[in-house]
Amino acid sequence: MASPEVYNDPAMVRKISKEQKDLTPVVEAFREYLRYERVSMEAKELLGGGLDDPEFRELAQEEYDEAAAGMERLELQLKLLLLPRDPNDEKNVIVEIRGGAGGEEAALFAYNLYRMYTMYAESKRWKSEIANLNETELGGIKEVSFIIEGDGAYSRFKFESGVHRVQRVPETEASGRIHTSTVTVAVLPEMEEVDFEINPSDLQIDTFRSSGAGGQHVNKTESAIRITHLPTGTVVECQDERSQHKNRDRAMKILVSRLYEEELRRQNAELAAERKSQVGTGDRSERIRTYNYPQGRVTDHRIGLTLYKIEQVLNGALDEVIDALVMADQAEKLKAGEEN
Repeated sequence: MASPEVYNDPAMVRKISKEQKDLTPVVEAFREYLRYERVSMEAKELLGGGLDDPEFRELAQEEYDEAAAGMERLELQLKLLLLPRDPNDEKNVIVEIRGGAGGEEAALFAYNLYRMYTMYAESKRWKSEIANLNETELGGIKEVSFIIEGDGAYSRFKFESGVHRVQRVPETEASGRIHTSTVTVAVLPEMEEVDFEINPSDLQIDTFRSSGAGGQHVNKTESAIRITHLPTGTVVECQDERSQHKNRDRAMKILVSRLYEEELRRQNAELAAERKSQVGTGDRSERIRTYNYPQGRVTDHRIGLTLYKIEQVLNGALDEVIDALVMADQAEKLKAGEEN
């Protein structure tokens, strides 16, 4: 990094800095492993030398056992660190939430999920910005697209794609019957136009006036943008910024991310058919989690995790669920590596 050819090239500095950041945990864990290995060998020599002092022998045995346990722990840690990494893990993330079956109740729960994710982002000190919002008159959300900016945001959100089911008694339900509604969540890594090439002639770009249930989302100028990718029919709208230029930039990022996801899905179709991941395929039609209000329960169906803390989870305390999903994913990758 100190060499002139790197130091004077900002792009190269970023590239090398990222490589150093990725390698540092591996190097530190390996150095610690070597230290334990050295302690283990020294203790083993002492024990093999026929120590007469029982107290000294006990100390040597303790050192040997501690070093052996440390080596075992670090061996697993190194295996995890050396697993193939998702190249998108460090990227910002685009989250799209849509109310599914259940009408207004689904729209209200879509708002609950939007609030949960933005509160989780806030707890990580990540920035979240709405790209497009379609509200209902009762405070629900028909659909919302928003961007979360922060290091490693995609690595934490990527397991949220799928169908989220809620079971609760709606406020409008006089008889107190429990209703089941669904909300679909899609999570995309934020891609730049340079990451995925799009032919400008394949795009139809329209402008229109922002609209919505709330006055803050309505303006009198045609600053909202609708971009249609003609070959695939993919449509993206962005209307939360008052600047047409900002709306266009944001809509393009979402479009590129959606097209990238579809291309990735196409490429992985055969592999997914051969071997389905334990923590899910990320398919939007897969039911991944149930939020049961009467029981105060959140259940992730992919890993069989149940937590009786629905209020905390919906207030953004998602780490316990996400950590369990990450661990299950790592365990499966380790197993696959050993089988191969």
